[in-house]
Amino acid sequence: MTASIITIGDEILIGQIVDTNSGYIAKSLDKIGIETIEMLSISDKEYHILDTLKNLQNKVDVVIITGGLGPTKDDITKKTFCKYFEDTLVYDSNVLQHVTELIENIYKRPISQMNKDQALMPTKAKVLFNKLGTAPGIWMEKEKTVFISLPGVPYEMKYLMEQEVLPNLIQKYKRPFIVHKTIMTYGKGESLLAEEIEDWEDNLPSFIKLAYLPSPGRVRLRLTARGADEEKLKNEIANQIVELNKLIANDIVGYDEDEPIEKVVGALLKQKQLTLATAESCTGGKIAQLITSIPGASDYFKGSVVSYATETKISVLGLDANFIKEYSVVSAKVVREMALSIQRIMNTDYAIATTGNAGPSKGDSNAEVGTVFIAVVTPNAIVVEEFNFGQPREKVIYRAVNKALEILYKEILKN
Repeated sequence: MTASIITIGDEILIGQIVDTNSGYIAKSLDKIGIETIEMLSISDKEYHILDTLKNLQNKVDVVIITGGLGPTKDDITKKTFCKYFEDTLVYDSNVLQHVTELIENIYKRPISQMNKDQALMPTKAKVLFNKLGTAPGIWMEKEKTVFISLPGVPYEMKYLMEQEVLPNLIQKYKRPFIVHKTIMTYGKGESLLAEEIEDWEDNLPSFIKLAYLPSPGRVRLRLTARGADEEKLKNEIANQIVELNKLIANDIVGYDEDEPIEKVVGALLKQKQLTLATAESCTGGKIAQLITSIPGASDYFKGSVVSYATETKISVLGLDANFIKEYSVVSAKVVREMALSIQRIMNTDYAIATTGNAGPSKGDSNAEVGTVFIAVVTPNAIVVEEFNFGQPREKVIYRAVNKALEILYKEILKN
């Protein structure tokens, strides 16, 4: 089973808004065994929409469109659907009642004709009831393809996907199973990992595919299995992960997209009833941001000082000005003292500190651009490491953040 996802709107094409709907829809379809083969963004012009519908007819099983269902004149999806399906618009009484109650009882204003026209629906359509807004979804079929139109407002689209679209697709189609498993690795680049697991990859069963998803400081390995027997797929993926662990166990931090290293570290700290603080310079608070993005982080994270300027390292962290001048603000000595200082100030078991030249200029230090020092203080040791993460600036920062969390993770495991 295959699908195409279409977003309609000039605001997407000119970069005024970012399309987040397509990713959500594709992920939702994947969970029920429908493979998305393409995502398109098109202008809100009638001829363009009609050409797209015609080109996708019988090419895929499902076409899901978002956008163009609002009440204003530039929202033309419903009228264009009618033209393509040779249909007409009529008022749907249930939708009209819902829109009236929403406008008059919730928004507390008289309903306009423009609002009422939201209840106009193609006569051949299955109405996908949208209790969160005024624009219902549309389900129409032509030959071998189902065409589904959803509002572009993300929370309304998500509601309709969960409550209307997915249940109807499950009922209509017999689908294959698609099973994914993502292995989160930190510390090694894509090419080095590929070399280490090459033989394992070459011997994967034909129904399992491996994808490398690299980003600064980490590589996600995604296993995808397709077939008719879900239990067989899950068992074989589990077996393959056991074999993979024999090769790169030290690089694996967690599994699946919902287990990034900050979540894994947080779970370890919570389980062991340990606490953490950070003192960040070149990373600008991004380590603390990741840690606090996990619900419940207050159980183990005490706080952070973003000592970006040299004077902040002196006035807040209490480092000696002459000490910094002697060793340089970007140095192993300074990052070590930053970590010890924040551990003492916050009274924590663990502490992370970073300092470096992320670029493009050198700032208060003569260290080469890309140089980063990371310190992790534990109850039993102080670990200080030097790196050069190259350029550009964004790469340096993200690699530093991931490397700091990787070092912390491995130190917690030691204890």
